[in-house]
Amino acid sequence: MANETTNITGIDTHADTHHVAIINEHGKPLADREFLAVGSGYRKIVEFITSYGTVTAVGVEGTGSYVAEIAKTLRGEGLCVLEVNRPNRAARRLKGKSDPLDAYQAAQSVLDGRTTSIPKAKDGPVECLRILRAGRTSALKARTAAINQIKGLLVSAPDKLRSKYRGLGPRR
Repeated sequence: MANETTNITGIDTHADTHHVAIINEHGKPLADREFLAVGSGYRKIVEFITSYGTVTAVGVEGTGSYVAEIAKTLRGEGLCVLEVNRPNRAARRLKGKSDPLDAYQAAQSVLDGRTTSIPKAKDGPVECLRILRAGRTSALKARTAAINQIKGLLVSAPDKLRSKYRGLGPRR
């Protein structure tokens, strides 16, 4: 269905699948479909959304861990990816929860101009620092837990063993 129209895409993301919806520049629904959240699924998403014309922008619901790779793939294809807030709760209560509805609402948010946030790339020096800080925090928590466990065991240990370690700081 290749043509010269423009479209706006919305994606409702989940751990295992992503639901993609396409609307035209006037907000008319064109198509929606579910894809696996894996590399081959991401390539199929790109093929699917570009088959409906030029993609103006892609609204992605949240840009956390479920979204990182699809956002990276879409940006790699030169597409404008925007972060969309969760759908309006009142509208969800009226119409019910469904992945296609959430995907269409993500696309509509982009069309209405309710989103201008560009998701973080999740790469580069900032991401490296985040990973290092997460590792350090985890190591410090493990160290503290080990020290507390040793202290707890020494409390009920025989006096000969307790006296050997009495007065030693956590480093020793």
